[in-house]
Amino acid sequence: MKIKSRTIVIIFVILSLVSIACLASISTNTSTQTQTPEIQATDIDPTPTPEPQVIEVSFTQEELLTSLYQRVNPGVVSIRVLSDESGGSSSLGSGFVIDSDGHIITNFHVVRSASELEIDFPSGYKTRGEILGTDADSDIAVLKVDAPAEELVPIPLGDSDSLLVGQIVVAIGNPHGLSGTLTSGVISSLGRTLPSLHEAPGGNSYYTAGGIIQTDAAINPGNSGGPLLNLDGEIIGVNVAIQSSTFDETGQPVNSGIGFTIPINIVKRVVPHLIADGHYDYSFIGIGSPPGGDLSLFQQEALGLSQSTGVYIIDVSPNSPASRAGLRGGTQESGIPFLPAGGDLIIGIDGNEVRDFNDLISYLILHTSPGDTVSFTILRNNEQVEIDVTLAERP
Repeated sequence: MKIKSRTIVIIFVILSLVSIACLASISTNTSTQTQTPEIQATDIDPTPTPEPQVIEVSFTQEELLTSLYQRVNPGVVSIRVLSDESGGSSSLGSGFVIDSDGHIITNFHVVRSASELEIDFPSGYKTRGEILGTDADSDIAVLKVDAPAEELVPIPLGDSDSLLVGQIVVAIGNPHGLSGTLTSGVISSLGRTLPSLHEAPGGNSYYTAGGIIQTDAAINPGNSGGPLLNLDGEIIGVNVAIQSSTFDETGQPVNSGIGFTIPINIVKRVVPHLIADGHYDYSFIGIGSPPGGDLSLFQQEALGLSQSTGVYIIDVSPNSPASRAGLRGGTQESGIPFLPAGGDLIIGIDGNEVRDFNDLISYLILHTSPGDTVSFTILRNNEQVEIDVTLAERP
């Protein structure tokens, strides 16, 4: 992939003095009248003031990536996991240092069955790690290590809300045990949703993780928990999964150019609670919506809705915040299996437009806590209605 060079523009302004020669003519007449000097066109320097000179200093793709790697890689660690179920074998993952106190971020799924953890630093230093807190909803875990100060190189955290599709990104991690591997690509899409590792009541479904970043930077088994970075060397997400239909001889999925990353702004919200309390509580509404969260044109027509954007409510959980607030699920036959008509369509929350399920779940994760009251804008029988909902914790 070609990466555009960055350019620093240095402007030098060259100042010159432009002099105008004024010649006074003295009359030979004996009169004391003073004559006004005449300025001739030839008396003016015709050379114009020089324009500012622009000198471009370019950094090549190689210089950008090598500089970024040298700065960031010391803060990226490899994680070796021993578990009671492994029979003595180990699994691998990645992580990164976030402060000088020895806190390391990785995925929950990397360490969920761990009985022992080994943390390997790029310098060759190895130490044991302990799990401080885990979050199954965002698939994040915080580890703690006791390591010399020179080994703890925190990596700055960026802002995932400012990302754009097409932006160049870099992944560093431990794919297939090859520690310190750098790959590059672009942000392929924003606002994806994935099933979380938090099982919903009933045992047949999982809560949803929202705001997920999609990238084509190569991510493989072992990259999990490692950083996705912008070209400023800031972490914008934590690599979590890939989508693949191809597997290698060991049964591991093969990269297909579709990788998924947890946005760093969710991590920044969750991690302080994991360090302090060991867990984080998410807001809960208690509604069911169509798989994928989007309505096709055919479904919109079958449901008799005036628009397809929004979150359509199929059902409402008993004794949930949605039930107590009076939100309605579908109860009428629509002609489409498992899609009853007559439900409310959520089109806004606290004055923000809700176009799809990701908009709703991302807002709840990033801007609300259990106990908060939010205002939903819904379409009920194609009439706009405002309903306040007091949120609870995910059960």
